[in-house]
Amino acid sequence: MIITLSGCPGSGKSTVADFLAKRLNLKRYSGGDFMRELATRKGVSLLELSRKAEKSFEVDKEIDKMYRRLQKEDNFVIDSRLGFMFLPNSIKIFLSVNPKTGAKRIFGQKRRIERENTTLTKTLENIRRREKSERLRYKKYYGINIDDLSNYDIIIDTSNMNKREVNNSVFKAIKKFNQ
Repeated sequence: MIITLSGCPGSGKSTVADFLAKRLNLKRYSGGDFMRELATRKGVSLLELSRKAEKSFEVDKEIDKMYRRLQKEDNFVIDSRLGFMFLPNSIKIFLSVNPKTGAKRIFGQKRRIERENTTLTKTLENIRRREKSERLRYKKYYGINIDDLSNYDIIIDTSNMNKREVNNSVFKAIKKFNQ
């Protein structure tokens, strides 16, 4: 079984991926972790890396290599904005969240690589910039609209759920989808 988790920043993609990997005994991958690792190697923030990616396909080419390797594997879960495209035979899940709720969740994590997120307001602004950047890049480089929900098998709004509720909702939806 291959599960791809996409969605809005702060919707719980990483948390759900961790949960599903443990619960279903799957390997775990993360497009976000790969981006953060790449940003760290290049000595820039995540937002700065996104800006570089807007101007050059080289950033995305490095990330695409990871997806090509995964196409040869079975039985894993990945949280990734482009997972649905690179892994079309997966169970494709989209997690949405109210932007302010997503910003609160991200700001609360205080990730060092996201150093621009100094306030909740700044975090919300940075999320909006990042989403706009990704929309433009993915349309330009891949010809896809990542906001087109018809790309997904399961769609869940996590705005009014706690971590446990989100995990359980996704798990139940997967079980129902596989029936």
